[in-house]
Amino acid sequence: MSRAALLPARKGPGDQERIALLRSLVRAGAENRPGVYQMAGEDGAVLYVGKSKRVRTRLLGYFRCEPEEKGARILRETSHVSWEYCPSEFAALLAELRLIRRLWPRFNVAMKRDLKRYAFIKVTRGTAPKLHVVRGPARDPGALYYGPFTGAGRVREAVRALSNALGLRDCAEDVPMLFDDQQTLFSIGRRTPGCIRYEIKRCLGPCVAGCSSRDYGDRVALARAFLEGRSDGPIGRFRDEMDACRERAEFERAAALRDRIQRLTALRGELQRLRFALESLSFLYTVPGHEGDDRVYLVRRGSVRAEAPAPRSDDERRALARLTADVYGPPEPAAAPVPLSEIDEVLLLSSWFQRHPDELARTQPVPALTG
Repeated sequence: MSRAALLPARKGPGDQERIALLRSLVRAGAENRPGVYQMAGEDGAVLYVGKSKRVRTRLLGYFRCEPEEKGARILRETSHVSWEYCPSEFAALLAELRLIRRLWPRFNVAMKRDLKRYAFIKVTRGTAPKLHVVRGPARDPGALYYGPFTGAGRVREAVRALSNALGLRDCAEDVPMLFDDQQTLFSIGRRTPGCIRYEIKRCLGPCVAGCSSRDYGDRVALARAFLEGRSDGPIGRFRDEMDACRERAEFERAAALRDRIQRLTALRGELQRLRFALESLSFLYTVPGHEGDDRVYLVRRGSVRAEAPAPRSDDERRALARLTADVYGPPEPAAAPVPLSEIDEVLLLSSWFQRHPDELARTQPVPALTG
Protein backbone atom coordinates (compact mmCIF):
# COMPACT_ATOMS: atom_id res chain seq x y z
CA MET A 1 0.00 0.00 0.00
CA SER A 2 1.20 3.52 -0.82
CA ARG A 3 0.40 6.20 1.72
CA ALA A 4 0.43 9.97 2.00
CA ALA A 5 -0.02 11.20 5.58
CA LEU A 6 -0.14 14.77 6.81
CA LEU A 7 -1.17 16.15 10.19
CA PRO A 8 -1.65 19.93 9.95
CA ALA A 9 -4.82 21.60 11.20
CA ARG A 10 -7.83 20.95 9.00
CA LYS A 11 -9.02 24.55 9.02
CA GLY A 12 -7.35 27.93 8.85
CA PRO A 13 -4.36 29.25 6.89
CA GLY A 14 -2.75 25.80 6.64
CA ASP A 15 -5.59 24.31 4.60
CA GLN A 16 -4.26 25.27 1.18
CA GLU A 17 -0.77 24.14 2.08
CA ARG A 18 -2.10 20.80 3.35
CA ILE A 19 -4.12 20.22 0.19
CA ALA A 20 -1.17 21.19 -2.00
CA LEU A 21 1.04 18.70 -0.17
CA LEU A 22 -1.56 15.96 -0.55
CA ARG A 23 -1.78 16.70 -4.28
CA SER A 24 1.99 16.58 -4.73
CA LEU A 25 2.24 13.26 -2.89
CA VAL A 26 -0.53 11.75 -5.02
CA ARG A 27 1.15 13.00 -8.19
CA ALA A 28 4.48 11.56 -7.12
CA GLY A 29 3.31 8.23 -5.78
CA ALA A 30 0.04 7.07 -7.35
CA GLU A 31 -0.11 5.08 -10.58
CA ASN A 32 -2.90 4.63 -13.08
CA ARG A 33 -3.77 1.09 -12.06
CA PRO A 34 -6.94 -0.46 -10.65
CA GLY A 35 -7.19 -0.11 -6.90
CA VAL A 36 -8.95 1.20 -3.82
CA TYR A 37 -8.20 4.29 -1.78
CA GLN A 38 -9.06 5.63 1.66
CA MET A 39 -9.34 9.22 2.84
CA ALA A 40 -9.07 9.77 6.58
CA GLY A 41 -9.22 12.68 9.02
CA GLU A 42 -6.75 13.94 11.59
CA ASP A 43 -7.77 11.28 14.09
CA GLY A 44 -7.22 8.48 11.56
CA ALA A 45 -10.91 7.68 11.18
CA VAL A 46 -11.68 6.77 7.56
CA LEU A 47 -14.01 9.31 5.96
CA TYR A 48 -14.41 7.77 2.52
CA VAL A 49 -13.48 4.63 0.59
CA GLY A 50 -13.43 4.57 -3.20
CA LYS A 51 -12.20 2.48 -6.12
CA SER A 52 -11.08 3.20 -9.64
CA LYS A 53 -9.63 1.57 -12.75
CA ARG A 54 -7.08 4.43 -12.68
CA VAL A 55 -6.28 5.37 -9.09
CA ARG A 56 -3.99 8.29 -9.88
CA THR A 57 -6.50 9.99 -12.19
CA ARG A 58 -9.34 9.47 -9.73
CA LEU A 59 -7.43 10.90 -6.76
CA LEU A 60 -6.19 13.92 -8.69
CA GLY A 61 -9.80 14.58 -9.70
CA TYR A 62 -10.61 15.48 -6.09
CA PHE A 63 -8.30 18.48 -6.30
CA ARG A 64 -10.24 19.84 -9.29
CA CYS A 65 -13.65 19.72 -7.60
CA GLU A 66 -15.67 22.88 -7.12
CA PRO A 67 -16.02 23.93 -3.45
CA GLU A 68 -19.65 22.79 -3.19
CA GLU A 69 -19.01 19.35 -4.67
CA LYS A 70 -18.82 16.23 -2.50
CA GLY A 71 -15.18 15.59 -3.43
CA ALA A 72 -14.16 19.03 -2.18
CA ARG A 73 -16.09 18.52 1.07
CA ILE A 74 -14.28 15.24 1.66
CA LEU A 75 -10.92 16.81 0.85
CA ARG A 76 -11.47 19.65 3.32
CA GLU A 77 -11.61 17.09 6.13
CA THR A 78 -8.84 14.81 4.83
CA SER A 79 -5.41 14.61 6.40
CA HIS A 80 -4.43 11.13 5.21
CA VAL A 81 -4.76 9.51 1.79
CA SER A 82 -3.82 5.89 1.18
CA TRP A 83 -4.26 3.58 -1.77
CA GLU A 84 -3.76 -0.05 -2.63
CA TYR A 85 -3.54 -1.57 -6.08
CA CYS A 86 -5.69 -4.50 -7.20
CA PRO A 87 -5.23 -6.81 -10.16
CA SER A 88 -8.42 -5.67 -11.94
CA GLU A 89 -11.45 -3.41 -11.77
CA PHE A 90 -13.51 -6.35 -10.49
CA ALA A 91 -11.00 -6.99 -7.71
CA ALA A 92 -11.10 -3.29 -6.81
CA LEU A 93 -14.89 -3.37 -6.72
CA LEU A 94 -14.84 -6.28 -4.26
CA ALA A 95 -12.13 -4.68 -2.14
CA GLU A 96 -14.09 -1.41 -1.96
CA LEU A 97 -17.25 -3.20 -0.86
CA ARG A 98 -15.46 -5.14 1.85
CA LEU A 99 -13.68 -2.05 3.17
CA ILE A 100 -16.95 -0.10 3.30
CA ARG A 101 -18.64 -3.02 5.05
CA ARG A 102 -15.84 -3.17 7.63
CA LEU A 103 -15.23 0.57 8.16
CA TRP A 104 -18.67 2.09 7.28
CA PRO A 105 -17.20 5.55 6.45
CA ARG A 106 -19.63 8.40 6.93
CA PHE A 107 -19.20 9.83 3.41
CA ASN A 108 -20.00 6.49 1.73
CA VAL A 109 -23.72 7.01 1.35
CA ALA A 110 -24.08 5.43 -2.11
CA MET A 111 -24.09 1.83 -0.89
CA LYS A 112 -26.49 2.66 1.93
CA ARG A 113 -28.80 4.42 -0.52
CA ASP A 114 -28.62 1.58 -3.06
CA LEU A 115 -29.48 -1.03 -0.44
CA LYS A 116 -32.47 1.00 0.73
CA ARG A 117 -33.98 0.67 -2.75
CA TYR A 118 -34.65 -2.96 -1.89
CA ALA A 119 -37.00 -4.59 0.58
CA PHE A 120 -36.09 -7.64 2.63
CA ILE A 121 -38.30 -9.97 4.65
CA LYS A 122 -36.74 -10.32 8.06
CA VAL A 123 -37.52 -13.17 10.43
CA THR A 124 -36.65 -11.73 13.81
CA ARG A 125 -34.86 -13.45 16.64
CA GLY A 126 -36.27 -14.38 20.05
CA THR A 127 -38.73 -16.86 21.49
CA ALA A 128 -41.57 -15.63 19.28
CA PRO A 129 -40.13 -14.50 15.93
CA LYS A 130 -42.19 -12.37 13.60
CA LEU A 131 -42.03 -11.37 9.93
CA HIS A 132 -40.95 -7.83 9.30
CA VAL A 133 -40.31 -5.96 6.02
CA VAL A 134 -37.25 -3.71 6.12
CA ARG A 135 -35.66 -1.32 3.66
CA GLY A 136 -32.12 -2.50 3.26
CA PRO A 137 -30.64 -5.10 5.58
CA ALA A 138 -30.28 -3.91 9.16
CA ARG A 139 -27.22 -4.95 11.15
CA ASP A 140 -28.81 -7.86 12.96
CA PRO A 141 -26.66 -10.95 12.41
CA GLY A 142 -29.04 -13.16 14.41
CA ALA A 143 -32.00 -12.56 12.10
CA LEU A 144 -32.81 -14.27 8.80
CA TYR A 145 -33.27 -12.20 5.65
CA TYR A 146 -35.12 -13.14 2.48
CA GLY A 147 -34.77 -10.97 -0.59
CA PRO A 148 -33.97 -8.57 -2.06
CA PHE A 149 -37.33 -7.53 -3.48
CA THR A 150 -38.56 -4.43 -5.25
CA GLY A 151 -41.93 -2.94 -4.38
CA ALA A 152 -41.91 -2.78 -0.61
CA GLY A 153 -45.65 -2.04 -0.46
CA ARG A 154 -46.58 -5.26 -2.25
CA VAL A 155 -44.19 -7.26 -0.09
CA ARG A 156 -45.69 -5.75 3.11
CA GLU A 157 -49.21 -6.71 2.02
CA ALA A 158 -48.12 -10.28 1.26
CA VAL A 159 -46.23 -10.59 4.54
CA ARG A 160 -49.28 -9.28 6.42
CA ALA A 161 -51.46 -11.92 4.72
CA LEU A 162 -48.92 -14.64 5.54
CA SER A 163 -48.64 -13.53 9.18
CA ASN A 164 -52.41 -13.34 9.58
CA ALA A 165 -52.91 -16.76 8.03
CA LEU A 166 -50.33 -18.40 10.27
CA GLY A 167 -51.17 -16.43 13.41
CA LEU A 168 -47.76 -14.78 13.78
CA ARG A 169 -47.46 -11.74 15.98
CA ASP A 170 -46.68 -8.24 14.68
CA CYS A 171 -46.32 -6.42 18.02
CA ALA A 172 -43.27 -4.53 19.22
CA GLU A 173 -40.06 -6.37 20.05
CA ASP A 174 -40.20 -5.35 23.71
CA VAL A 175 -43.63 -6.91 24.35
CA PRO A 176 -43.04 -9.77 26.86
CA MET A 177 -44.03 -13.24 25.70
CA LEU A 178 -46.01 -15.69 27.87
CA PHE A 179 -46.74 -19.10 26.34
CA ASP A 180 -49.37 -21.37 27.85
CA ASP A 181 -46.77 -24.06 28.56
CA GLN A 182 -45.10 -21.57 30.88
CA GLN A 183 -48.07 -21.72 33.23
CA THR A 184 -46.53 -24.69 35.00
CA LEU A 185 -43.42 -22.64 35.67
CA PHE A 186 -45.10 -19.50 36.91
CA SER A 187 -48.02 -19.45 39.34
CA ILE A 188 -50.01 -16.75 37.60
CA GLY A 189 -53.39 -16.93 35.98
CA ARG A 190 -54.17 -16.47 32.34
CA ARG A 191 -53.70 -12.85 31.37
CA THR A 192 -56.62 -10.90 29.98
CA PRO A 193 -56.19 -10.68 26.23
CA GLY A 194 -55.14 -7.19 25.26
CA CYS A 195 -54.36 -7.82 21.61
CA ILE A 196 -57.04 -7.20 19.01
CA ARG A 197 -55.36 -9.55 16.54
CA TYR A 198 -55.56 -12.34 19.10
CA GLU A 199 -59.21 -11.60 19.84
CA ILE A 200 -60.16 -11.74 16.14
CA LYS A 201 -58.07 -14.91 15.69
CA ARG A 202 -55.36 -13.36 13.51
CA CYS A 203 -52.61 -14.12 16.04
CA LEU A 204 -51.90 -17.15 18.22
CA GLY A 205 -51.38 -14.83 21.17
CA PRO A 206 -47.88 -15.76 22.40
CA CYS A 207 -47.98 -12.73 24.71
CA VAL A 208 -51.21 -13.79 26.47
CA ALA A 209 -50.61 -17.52 26.90
CA GLY A 210 -52.77 -18.21 23.84
CA CYS A 211 -50.48 -20.94 22.53
CA SER A 212 -47.50 -23.07 23.46
CA SER A 213 -43.98 -22.18 22.43
CA ARG A 214 -43.93 -25.35 20.31
CA ASP A 215 -47.15 -24.45 18.50
CA TYR A 216 -45.83 -20.99 17.73
CA GLY A 217 -42.50 -22.40 16.59
CA ASP A 218 -44.32 -24.74 14.21
CA ARG A 219 -46.05 -21.75 12.59
CA VAL A 220 -42.74 -19.93 12.19
CA ALA A 221 -41.36 -23.06 10.55
CA LEU A 222 -44.31 -23.03 8.12
CA ALA A 223 -43.58 -19.39 7.26
CA ARG A 224 -39.94 -20.23 6.58
CA ALA A 225 -40.96 -23.22 4.47
CA PHE A 226 -43.08 -20.90 2.33
CA LEU A 227 -40.31 -18.31 2.03
CA GLU A 228 -37.81 -21.02 1.09
CA GLY A 229 -40.08 -22.63 -1.51
CA ARG A 230 -40.65 -25.87 0.39
CA SER A 231 -44.37 -25.25 0.87
CA ASP A 232 -47.22 -23.24 -0.62
CA GLY A 233 -48.09 -22.15 2.89
CA PRO A 234 -51.67 -21.01 3.35
CA ILE A 235 -52.42 -20.50 -0.36
CA GLY A 236 -54.26 -23.82 -0.66
CA ARG A 237 -56.22 -23.17 2.54
CA PHE A 238 -57.19 -19.69 1.35
CA ARG A 239 -58.31 -21.13 -1.99
CA ASP A 240 -60.53 -23.74 -0.32
CA GLU A 241 -61.98 -21.09 1.98
CA MET A 242 -62.61 -18.77 -0.98
CA ASP A 243 -64.50 -21.50 -2.86
CA ALA A 244 -66.61 -22.20 0.24
CA CYS A 245 -67.44 -18.50 0.59
CA ARG A 246 -68.56 -18.34 -3.02
CA GLU A 247 -70.84 -21.33 -2.49
CA ARG A 248 -72.39 -19.52 0.49
CA ALA A 249 -72.68 -16.33 -1.65
CA GLU A 250 -70.28 -14.51 0.69
CA PHE A 251 -68.76 -12.67 -2.25
CA GLU A 252 -67.11 -9.85 -0.29
CA ARG A 253 -65.24 -12.33 1.89
CA ALA A 254 -64.35 -14.39 -1.20
CA ALA A 255 -62.93 -11.28 -2.90
CA ALA A 256 -60.77 -10.50 0.15
CA LEU A 257 -59.43 -14.05 0.12
CA ARG A 258 -58.77 -13.81 -3.62
CA ASP A 259 -56.67 -10.69 -3.01
CA ARG A 260 -54.66 -12.50 -0.32
CA ILE A 261 -54.05 -15.40 -2.68
CA GLN A 262 -52.86 -13.04 -5.39
CA ARG A 263 -50.44 -11.26 -3.02
CA LEU A 264 -48.99 -14.52 -1.71
CA THR A 265 -48.76 -16.00 -5.22
CA ALA A 266 -46.88 -12.90 -6.40
CA LEU A 267 -44.53 -13.17 -3.43
CA ARG A 268 -43.97 -16.86 -4.17
CA GLY A 269 -43.12 -15.98 -7.78
CA GLU A 270 -40.59 -13.34 -6.68
CA LEU A 271 -38.99 -15.83 -4.30
CA GLN A 272 -38.71 -18.38 -7.11
CA ARG A 273 -37.06 -15.80 -9.39
CA LEU A 274 -34.67 -14.82 -6.63
CA ARG A 275 -33.69 -18.44 -6.05
CA PHE A 276 -33.09 -18.88 -9.78
CA ALA A 277 -30.96 -15.73 -9.90
CA LEU A 278 -28.85 -16.88 -6.96
CA GLU A 279 -28.30 -20.33 -8.44
CA SER A 280 -27.41 -18.82 -11.83
CA LEU A 281 -24.64 -16.87 -10.06
CA SER A 282 -22.64 -20.00 -9.22
CA PHE A 283 -19.55 -20.46 -11.38
CA LEU A 284 -15.79 -19.98 -11.73
CA TYR A 285 -14.97 -16.51 -13.03
CA THR A 286 -11.52 -15.86 -14.52
CA VAL A 287 -10.52 -12.18 -14.68
CA PRO A 288 -7.39 -10.90 -16.48
CA GLY A 289 -5.23 -8.82 -14.17
CA HIS A 290 -2.61 -6.10 -14.31
CA GLU A 291 0.73 -7.38 -15.65
CA GLY A 292 -0.57 -10.95 -15.90
CA ASP A 293 -1.99 -11.19 -12.38
CA ASP A 294 -5.03 -13.15 -13.59
CA ARG A 295 -7.37 -14.38 -10.87
CA VAL A 296 -10.06 -17.04 -10.60
CA TYR A 297 -13.05 -16.17 -8.41
CA LEU A 298 -15.18 -18.99 -7.05
CA VAL A 299 -18.72 -17.61 -6.96
CA ARG A 300 -21.50 -19.48 -5.21
CA ARG A 301 -25.06 -18.19 -4.84
CA GLY A 302 -24.00 -14.67 -5.76
CA SER A 303 -21.02 -14.19 -3.46
CA VAL A 304 -17.29 -14.73 -3.93
CA ARG A 305 -16.41 -17.60 -1.61
CA ALA A 306 -12.72 -17.83 -2.58
CA GLU A 307 -10.17 -16.66 -5.13
CA ALA A 308 -6.87 -17.97 -6.46
CA PRO A 309 -4.28 -17.13 -9.11
CA ALA A 310 -5.25 -18.43 -12.52
CA PRO A 311 -3.40 -21.78 -12.75
CA ARG A 312 -0.39 -22.04 -15.05
CA SER A 313 1.00 -25.40 -13.98
CA ASP A 314 -0.29 -28.85 -13.10
CA ASP A 315 0.34 -28.20 -9.40
CA GLU A 316 -1.65 -24.97 -9.52
CA ARG A 317 -4.49 -26.71 -11.39
CA ARG A 318 -4.61 -29.42 -8.73
CA ALA A 319 -4.65 -26.75 -5.98
CA LEU A 320 -7.55 -24.99 -7.71
CA ALA A 321 -9.41 -28.32 -8.00
CA ARG A 322 -9.03 -28.86 -4.25
CA LEU A 323 -10.25 -25.33 -3.52
CA THR A 324 -13.20 -25.87 -5.87
CA ALA A 325 -14.17 -29.03 -3.98
CA ASP A 326 -13.98 -27.16 -0.67
CA VAL A 327 -16.20 -24.33 -1.93
CA TYR A 328 -18.81 -26.23 -3.95
CA GLY A 329 -18.70 -29.64 -2.31
CA PRO A 330 -20.70 -29.01 0.89
CA PRO A 331 -24.44 -29.03 0.07
CA GLU A 332 -26.38 -25.78 0.47
CA PRO A 333 -30.17 -25.60 0.20
CA ALA A 334 -31.09 -23.71 -2.95
CA ALA A 335 -33.80 -21.86 -1.04
CA ALA A 336 -31.76 -20.92 2.02
CA PRO A 337 -31.99 -17.29 3.12
CA VAL A 338 -29.14 -15.05 2.02
CA PRO A 339 -26.79 -14.45 4.97
CA LEU A 340 -26.73 -10.85 6.11
CA SER A 341 -23.01 -10.60 5.38
CA GLU A 342 -23.58 -11.58 1.74
CA ILE A 343 -26.59 -9.49 0.72
CA ASP A 344 -24.64 -6.47 -0.49
CA GLU A 345 -22.19 -8.73 -2.34
CA VAL A 346 -25.04 -10.52 -4.11
CA LEU A 347 -26.39 -7.15 -5.23
CA LEU A 348 -22.91 -6.06 -6.31
CA LEU A 349 -22.28 -9.14 -8.46
CA SER A 350 -25.76 -9.01 -9.97
CA SER A 351 -25.17 -5.38 -10.94
CA TRP A 352 -21.67 -6.15 -12.29
CA PHE A 353 -22.86 -8.83 -14.72
CA GLN A 354 -25.89 -6.75 -15.74
CA ARG A 355 -23.59 -3.85 -16.63
CA HIS A 356 -20.96 -6.11 -18.22
CA PRO A 357 -22.87 -9.01 -19.83
CA ASP A 358 -19.84 -9.89 -21.95
CA GLU A 359 -18.03 -10.88 -18.75
CA LEU A 360 -20.31 -13.92 -18.49
CA ALA A 361 -18.24 -15.39 -21.33
CA ARG A 362 -15.33 -15.60 -18.86
CA THR A 363 -17.32 -17.79 -16.48
CA GLN A 364 -17.17 -21.57 -16.35
CA PRO A 365 -19.75 -23.94 -14.88
CA VAL A 366 -18.81 -25.57 -11.62
CA PRO A 367 -17.16 -28.88 -12.53
CA ALA A 368 -18.88 -32.04 -11.37
CA LEU A 369 -17.44 -33.09 -8.03
CA THR A 370 -16.88 -36.74 -7.31
CA GLY A 371 -16.80 -38.08 -3.79
